[in-house]
Amino acid sequence: MASDQLDALEALIRSRRGGDPDASYVARLFTRGRAKIAQKLGEEAVETVIAAVGSDPSAIVPEAADLVFHLLVLLADAGLSLDDVRAELARREGLSGLEEKAQRKE
Repeated sequence: MASDQLDALEALIRSRRGGDPDASYVARLFTRGRAKIAQKLGEEAVETVIAAVGSDPSAIVPEAADLVFHLLVLLADAGLSLDDVRAELARREGLSGLEEKAQRKE
């Protein structure tokens, strides 16, 4: 999946903010607030983990898609974007995971 598909999904999610919660799941999530969005993200993360430890690796894909979708909703609700995540990943580029984790403690 190309990043432009994620960018398009991010734009669609942002366009649904302030929409009719009876006509749009995304608008409904925004109306329910960040705590509910975070709860839904957590549920999707658990479902992804359950799929990951199951016997069918292909079951991970739809759960991962739900997880990414709800992460994008959470980012939008917080006024953040994929570009913020990209910038953080770029900042970490070239660091080992151990080095990056140690820097967070400083």
